[in-house]
Amino acid sequence: MPAAVKRLAKLSLPHLLLIAAGGVTTLAFAPYTLWWLPLLSVALLVFFLQGATSAKQAAMRGFSFGVGWFGVGISWVHVSIAQFGGLPLAGSIGLMALLVGYLALFPAFTLWLSYRLRSPGFTPLLFAACWTLAEWLRSVLLTGFPWLSMGYSQTEHGLSQFAPLIGETGISFLLVFSAAALAQLFCPQRAPARYGYLLIAGLLFAMAPQLSALKGWHYSDNAIDVVLVQGNIKQDLRWAPEQEWPTMLKYMDLTRPHFQTDLVIWPEAAIPQLEPLAESYLENLNRAALYADTAVISGILDYNFKTQQAWNNLIVLGKRQPDSTDGDYFYGHGNRYSKHHLLPIGEFVPFESWLRQLAPIFDLPMSSFTRGAYVQPNLVANGYHLLPAICFEIAFPAQISANMTADTQLLLTVSNDAWFGDSIGPQQHLQIAQMRALEFGRPLLRATNNGVTATVDAAGKISARAAQFTETVLQDSIRLTSGQTPYARFADWPLWLCSGLLLLLFAIRALLRWRKTG
Repeated sequence: MPAAVKRLAKLSLPHLLLIAAGGVTTLAFAPYTLWWLPLLSVALLVFFLQGATSAKQAAMRGFSFGVGWFGVGISWVHVSIAQFGGLPLAGSIGLMALLVGYLALFPAFTLWLSYRLRSPGFTPLLFAACWTLAEWLRSVLLTGFPWLSMGYSQTEHGLSQFAPLIGETGISFLLVFSAAALAQLFCPQRAPARYGYLLIAGLLFAMAPQLSALKGWHYSDNAIDVVLVQGNIKQDLRWAPEQEWPTMLKYMDLTRPHFQTDLVIWPEAAIPQLEPLAESYLENLNRAALYADTAVISGILDYNFKTQQAWNNLIVLGKRQPDSTDGDYFYGHGNRYSKHHLLPIGEFVPFESWLRQLAPIFDLPMSSFTRGAYVQPNLVANGYHLLPAICFEIAFPAQISANMTADTQLLLTVSNDAWFGDSIGPQQHLQIAQMRALEFGRPLLRATNNGVTATVDAAGKISARAAQFTETVLQDSIRLTSGQTPYARFADWPLWLCSGLLLLLFAIRALLRWRKTG
């Protein structure tokens, strides 16, 4: 074999291994849940970080890991692009490559910064702090895309009991710290640095099951009977004008035998008619709910014809309070929620004046919504206080934290994952919702158009689950809780403070080293 070929193979091998390791990491998340896998894949990433000879080389290795991680992990996005985007195959693949390349920049930044601030003997702490900074940036830049954050792999196993204390972001810190500690075994260092961090990591996993006593909440004596309706409307029929009444009648027919319950939930935009045009239907639904002494929460789109503004809303119909006699529906009533965190392309189009001209994917129906307020009152339905999140919003714990009140009894998320077909995307979405219940110590209701519709208890376990791609009704009795988790009280501030101080100390150390050698 020529020397040049050998050299190329030697240079390419780390990148190929890291792409494979990143891709395999997808198996750590739902529906596979091999929770221990990131310990190995991220350890390999740290091993190649420590073998890098320049910041550029370290960044490229991080980028390779990110290509595998997101290229496989969010491959489900391609389903919506290919089926509903109106792009040729080459265009849809190119758009996916652009998205994956963008997301891969964040692990690349992690390794670049870790190399620049390198401090032998402290790699696990440094790497975890750099990872936390990069993941925070991923969650806020360009409205944020915190999907597949490593902590979600621990939702039901491993470090899960840390969630009520430090949240998913804190679990991510501990997980990558532990993976970096494992990588220390294969680096020539003194015994304390080689084995000490691994001992700490082992203690973290050993003590996790014992932390339930510190979760801050407990079950109350009250329970709520709920009905979640899954209409299973095909995505290409959802906005067809001739399908409006058949869809609305289907939801009414599915619900009618189950009205004698505490609460009925319909999914995102279950009512396909704009709210100002659906007043007669909503008045009838409101009367039916009042007659049955219950409340219905449904997704519906609102549109102001004067201002030409649209909102993706949840509204409450029927009884607001159990002892209330004033339950009339009127357009614009205040017991509603307007989605704040809009999905790029799907619900708003950046640079829309020229992007909408490029391809049908940038001109999807209902893709120009107005953003609701970041903090809104909880929905009140039949005396129960529910903190709502529509679709993608459930992936943002800071938004949930900002809207949590002392009266909040339930978390509610509604979605339409029909965009993503029979892919792993809806399973990952449900796992994210489970983590929110675990973090905040409140049961969670998740109603969707075609799955995965489920109820989750306050410990993050799935209580009941409907089969995907079926027209069905899910019934469950949910135990309510009281108390407050430490994470609900402090959110991510302790983690930001810890990571910030670590990065500051490592930056000062690197600056002093540079001045000494420069």
